[in-house]
Amino acid sequence: MITVALVDDQQLVRQGIAGLLSLSDAIDVIWQAEDGEQALANLENPSPKKALPDVLLLDIRMPKINGIELVKQLRNKSNSLPVLMLTTFDDSELFMQSLQAGANGFLLKDVSLDKLVDAIKTLAEGGFVAEPVVMKQFDHGLNNTQNIESLTTKELQILKLMAGGFSNKEIARSIFLAEGTIKNHVSNILSKLNTRDRTRAVLIAIQQGLI
Repeated sequence: MITVALVDDQQLVRQGIAGLLSLSDAIDVIWQAEDGEQALANLENPSPKKALPDVLLLDIRMPKINGIELVKQLRNKSNSLPVLMLTTFDDSELFMQSLQAGANGFLLKDVSLDKLVDAIKTLAEGGFVAEPVVMKQFDHGLNNTQNIESLTTKELQILKLMAGGFSNKEIARSIFLAEGTIKNHVSNILSKLNTRDRTRAVLIAIQQGLI
């Protein structure tokens, strides 16, 4: 059973998603929050009734602390909790901001139950998901990926941490390597993916199913 926490400022939407997920035998919504501030308090001070979830489902546009800012705060504290962003907007800019903040997935709220459950499972297993309709907006800029070189196991591990929004220093600390070594690995990753940009590298990795 995968445990999920759900954060959305609209009560009807929140209850609707929770009700939908209750139909799945694989997902358990263990708590809900109405904004990022409340969610952050639950995550920083877990209790038996507000335990740490396996996956956080997060609305983007909320009062007090919005979804993107919440992800940034979590990643700045080296919290690697998988985060799936849910939005009503087919907005590539929001997707990019979510990705740069360190979110692990991005789906529209009109997603089917099966697709949502599959996305949660993917994140719980360390993977990444992105709404195809949003990814298509970047296809024209990712057309140089036919000849990308294979990444090593270590490079794939580092690429996943890059996708989680972690800096070279944080990656080095998490896998017990020198920061200079991580910097060299990142340079190799960018070279193999034919890009000089970390965010673009993550986009290519998602498109190619590398992460």
